[in-house]
Amino acid sequence: MKKRILAYLKYLSETAPQTLSDSDLEAFRRDMLIQIEYFQHERLIHLIVTITFAIVTFIALAIAIFGAPQAYILVLLLVVLLAPYIKHYYLLENGVQKMYTYYDALVEDENRRRHEAEGRGE
Repeated sequence: MKKRILAYLKYLSETAPQTLSDSDLEAFRRDMLIQIEYFQHERLIHLIVTITFAIVTFIALAIAIFGAPQAYILVLLLVVLLAPYIKHYYLLENGVQKMYTYYDALVEDENRRRHEAEGRGE
């Protein structure tokens, strides 16, 4: 997933909407919405998993503190698993936020083109 989101962000940064025809721009915008939707879904799933791991980690920590010292091993294992989940969620969250920025710029460009065309009487 990391490779995919980074590759898509690179693709977005290298694609200049000004160079696209109106029909290509519309197709590009539709594709971007589909990709944003896909990454939003991934982000939601990883948020649920990350929160679940965090809750279980705190429960295990409470068990270790108030009773079973053997639970510290479980806490350690959960923290080791939780760190990569947090890192991956951070990547997804920031990636989707960047996609929103690119999408907003694309919509602005479409609106500018539409107003210019109306001004010329097309």
